[in-house]
Amino acid sequence: MRLVTYGERGEERLGALVDGGRYILDLNIASHGSIPPDPIAFLDGDYWDLARKVISEPAADIEPAALIEANAVRRGAPIPEPRTIIALGLNYRDHAEEGGQPVPSNPLLFAKAPAATIGPFDDIVYPPQVTQLDYEAELAVVIGRRAKNLTPEQAWNVVAGYTVINDVSARNIQFSESQWFRGKSFDTFAPMGPCLVTSEEIADPHNLRIWCDVNGIRLQDSNTGNMIFKVNEIIAFISQVFTLRPGDVIATGTPAGVGVFRKPPRLLQIGDIVETGIERIGVMRNRVVSR
Repeated sequence: MRLVTYGERGEERLGALVDGGRYILDLNIASHGSIPPDPIAFLDGDYWDLARKVISEPAADIEPAALIEANAVRRGAPIPEPRTIIALGLNYRDHAEEGGQPVPSNPLLFAKAPAATIGPFDDIVYPPQVTQLDYEAELAVVIGRRAKNLTPEQAWNVVAGYTVINDVSARNIQFSESQWFRGKSFDTFAPMGPCLVTSEEIADPHNLRIWCDVNGIRLQDSNTGNMIFKVNEIIAFISQVFTLRPGDVIATGTPAGVGVFRKPPRLLQIGDIVETGIERIGVMRNRVVSR
């Protein structure tokens, strides 16, 4: 399944892409109210089997109001209001090396504010406090089950699916403070999407091409197989610290090529178009705008 949300910000509804992505099937309407319209409520209630049944129904049996043209509506993040966003720093060796940092011996965790989340085609706002705005293409993992103290082998069982996230960063703030939270958490600093691809469709999340283009120029180009700590290892490590819940999002780190470490630096400017993509998931397209 390829799950999405659509609608105005704060009013997003859960849907699934159908007909090759031409339409969004509103799962609440299509199920006659049996599936909740909120994605976290969907994950909490474990409606997977019912959703698969609804999606597989013949088109003639689907209520017309449940089918929405995908290009006619705003697309929200697959999880518009994550319960938690945990991110990894320096999880690609080449990214650590380009910044002159040692490769970490354990996953290096930091948080982003869930309020920073925006949809895959929304604008990134350049805040007035920021002088060095940067991009970071990352594979994000969405948690589908409550879990604590997992082993790496058990960790696969709590993955709902995968999506793309851009860990937008205010480098002047990030590098001036010992904690990264503020520099990573401005509103609009977490574009996410364009969909949530469920785990049964991506058997191996460690063999996906990942990239970032700015104004059509490719600046990051790597493969998720280059991650130092793998998805299941990251989930297990975090679960030893706190209980994971459905709707938590884990951003697994970015490869080399970020703007601040390029020679010369290539930081984001107002008017730039940032496209971040991952093979088999899709591409986000966000414009950088002033307030």
